[in-house]
Amino acid sequence: MTYSLTKLAIGSYDLWLDGKIIGSVVKGGSKDAPIWIAELLVNAPKQLPSPFTRAEYEFTTLGEVRKWLGLPVDSES
Repeated sequence: MTYSLTKLAIGSYDLWLDGKIIGSVVKGGSKDAPIWIAELLVNAPKQLPSPFTRAEYEFTTLGEVRKWLGLPVDSES
């Protein structure tokens, strides 16, 4: 499985898996306590793609999201 992110706006990305949009990664929280949320779309596959074991995860940095998805951390998109 190959993930990729496409930047939509500041703090917002489409989450792709093998050429199909399956979710999003968005920044929330506050300046002092940012939260990055990786979430699957409602119409995502019934069998969750690895590393997902639930529909939504929270991270403190975009780099953590990228690492979790198996993407290079030093690249923005």
